[in-house]
Amino acid sequence: MTRPYRGESDQDYMERALAFARRAAVEGEVPVGAVLVGENGDVLAGSGNAPIARHDPSAHAEMLVLRAAGATLSNYRLPNTTLYVTLEPCSMCAGALVHARIARLVYAAADPRSGACGSVFNLPQSTELNHRIEVTAGLLAEQSSQLLTGFFAERR
Repeated sequence: MTRPYRGESDQDYMERALAFARRAAVEGEVPVGAVLVGENGDVLAGSGNAPIARHDPSAHAEMLVLRAAGATLSNYRLPNTTLYVTLEPCSMCAGALVHARIARLVYAAADPRSGACGSVFNLPQSTELNHRIEVTAGLLAEQSSQLLTGFFAERR
């Protein structure tokens, strides 16, 4: 099991992801944030959602983080990394996480409508695929849920 080594806890990294989610909300995006951490505890990349600003339906926080980390490391494979994300990844993002070979996924709030990491589908642990990801769900779920609920209530 991959664990952070720099003295930061899962909660610390999730709080960083929540900061990216809050920034996304301020920018008018659905408030989802993600942070990718290497096996030595270094933050490789962090981002909030940006599909509206980028005019790109694939610009979810997870996808932006994978792209940035891949560019930084000059590799599309990201083994021994942990992704912290404030909302359960959708099928697009979960598939990309499997292809990137991340080791561990920690997410805050479940997504009962389109979550693909245990809620609707479970791609990261599917025996049909050639890589499985350790998944931890529910870390700081209340904070993430409140952020999402408040965002959508304000838009109505």
